[in-house]
Amino acid sequence: MKTEVVLIFDIGKTNKKILLFDKQLRILHEEECIFQEIADDDGFNGDDIEKLEQWMLEACTKFLNDERYFVRGINFTTYGATLMYLDDQGKRLTPVYNYLKPMPEGIVEQLYKAFGGEAEFCRNTASPALGMLNSGFQALWLRDMKPEIFRQVKTILHLPQYLSFLLTGKTSSEHTSIGCHTGLWDFDRMSYHPWTKQLGDTLPDPEALETTYPGTLFDQSVPVGIGIHDSSSSLVPYFMNSQEEFILVSTGTWCISMNPFNPEALTAGQLKKDCLAYMSIQQKPVKSSRLFMGRIHDVNVAHLNKLFGADDSAYKAVALDEEIIRALNRSSGGKRVFFQEGVPEDYLDLSIEKKYFQSFEEAYHQLVMDLVDLTEESIKLIIAKEDLTKNIYISGGFSKNPIFLKLVASRFPGKRVYTSEVANATSVGAALVLWRGIEENFNPAIDLGLKPFKGDPSLVG
Repeated sequence: MKTEVVLIFDIGKTNKKILLFDKQLRILHEEECIFQEIADDDGFNGDDIEKLEQWMLEACTKFLNDERYFVRGINFTTYGATLMYLDDQGKRLTPVYNYLKPMPEGIVEQLYKAFGGEAEFCRNTASPALGMLNSGFQALWLRDMKPEIFRQVKTILHLPQYLSFLLTGKTSSEHTSIGCHTGLWDFDRMSYHPWTKQLGDTLPDPEALETTYPGTLFDQSVPVGIGIHDSSSSLVPYFMNSQEEFILVSTGTWCISMNPFNPEALTAGQLKKDCLAYMSIQQKPVKSSRLFMGRIHDVNVAHLNKLFGADDSAYKAVALDEEIIRALNRSSGGKRVFFQEGVPEDYLDLSIEKKYFQSFEEAYHQLVMDLVDLTEESIKLIIAKEDLTKNIYISGGFSKNPIFLKLVASRFPGKRVYTSEVANATSVGAALVLWRGIEENFNPAIDLGLKPFKGDPSLVG
């Protein structure tokens, strides 16, 4: 007897995954690929979309014909800030343009001017000024820099919806992709921003996340979801299974703190400090802040390794030592030692010298203490004046760092701090949304892997 599954494509900037989930959201199969980036028509590297398309179609064919599985549906979760352009025949017109591509001067300045200035536009769209990372501006860039291509554009899709279109032939949009620092969404009116009229009738109206369309490329009909943005997808398991209001701190290269329970609008000051809003599956803003913590950690650990002659993995063996923390607080007066003048543009604090510390262990404790100080600032940016949140969930790489966890818990004595381990949370979110779209009253219990971590006020300088 075949096992009922859903097939999920989790498309990261680096890693591309295929996962099969059963009805209990257990992973029955998982595989991962890394595709080499290729140059676009300007010579700037980005995803190899043709290879991605081929890989996806081959995987669909493989699992739809696998005797072990009955594929009930297919869905996608991908990184954001990536647009695909279709002509009137549904043909893709461009390669993938990398959101790291530089934005030429003069593309967005007139738009800001026409809608109240940069600060007001960014506030209204919950989108810090991020160049190509504001995906709506990519369409303006195409219009101004490649007008011969733009004249052929009939439909503009975000990447998750483009992958869905390949299987269904249906163009669609949804709020999590539109509402993620795109510059496309008016958060005051909760509709496309008036400026998007400049793009013509190219943006599909957003649909419910649970929407599915029949796949048309296969021998059997299979429901295909319209996709979901990865940051919003990672929140889905928590929305479905947390009984209390929470803040999710997702750590890795980026530390992204997300508060779905802060109804306050973003301020200009918050935007300048790298705050933004994602859109939840309930179509409500999720106030969020970003800190490039993983990168800051790695480059400064490399500097400490050179100073102390330590190997690259030495920091992983540093155990939490509360006496070291207390001693460092006494010597610094509770102030930062790293990043006293703020985080440098290249994230590396070369002012740190070996003479400041008695050992590598002591220096690493200080680095983490100062990273926690930055993290505390980042989290507090998204806490409402009338704070409803009771819990902080920490996931990702730093959820395994006992120094970081102890200090975060110590900085927030009024909240319960937990580590959370949901394997492939982003993929689980896409699977949950799909199952809910193809089966009524689908609401399985998910183990969020919560483990409480207690703080100690005496560790706060």
